Amino acid sequence: MHLRILTSAVTALLLPLAAQGQEAGEEADTKKWQGEAELGALITSGNTEETNINGRVALQHEVEKWRNTAEFRSAYSETDGMTTAEKYRATAETNYKFAKRQYWFVRAFHEEDRFSGYDFQSSLTTGYGNRVWTEGKRSFLDLSVGAGYRLNRLEVPGPDGDRKDDEAIARVSGRYDQALSETALFRQTLSVEMGVDDKSTTTESETSLQANIVGALSMKAAYRVQHLSDPPANAVSTDTEISVSLLYGF
Repeated sequence: MHLRILTSAVTALLLPLAAQGQEAGEEADTKKWQGEAELGALITSGNTEETNINGRVALQHEVEKWRNTAEFRSAYSETDGMTTAEKYRATAETNYKFAKRQYWFVRAFHEEDRFSGYDFQSSLTTGYGNRVWTEGKRSFLDLSVGAGYRLNRLEVPGPDGDRKDDEAIARVSGRYDQALSETALFRQTLSVEMGVDDKSTTTESETSLQANIVGALSMKAAYRVQHLSDPPANAVSTDTEISVSLLYGF
């Protein structure tokens, strides 16, 4: 079942890309590719041996009518030879810009977190978005609302003996970018997904500040929070993460 969901997500995201091929000749001069590669690491030894590594790669492709983004991030921690955190996350989103600031989005998400109480978490959503405010090229506010389907697999069967946790969901999200100067950027993202049946919610927030060091290299500090209103058995409801990393833009 979850293979069919992921297949549908890939198909939904590839259809707009195929449509873009028809626009290639007309928009050759307006194509824009942007990307970021991020890496943070902390390794200590002595009384406590600890390793923390987090990485992220993000891509964005934009033409007149379409904007496509993809992101992969991972996090790994080990203390005295024992793994204490291991997480992998991938998201992909395509936006069809049917007006100057308005767009229709399709978003696919998949995460595997060894210590979350889930084997995996995934969702496919679609809906309406609006860039309600812009200032210059780097400052803007995006808001979106949509609906879709969530499919998770529990590590331990629930009260009904089933490991599958799936339902229709509603999703609202926002992203605020503010250029503090030519070399500094503040970013705030927030999203909430709520189940239609059991009303359980997943809330995620990330606050970050990045400043250019030299050339395309920047320093980034981020604070992330994920809250589950109904977490799996033996899992906590709120995860937090503070990171400092180097970011290379291309």
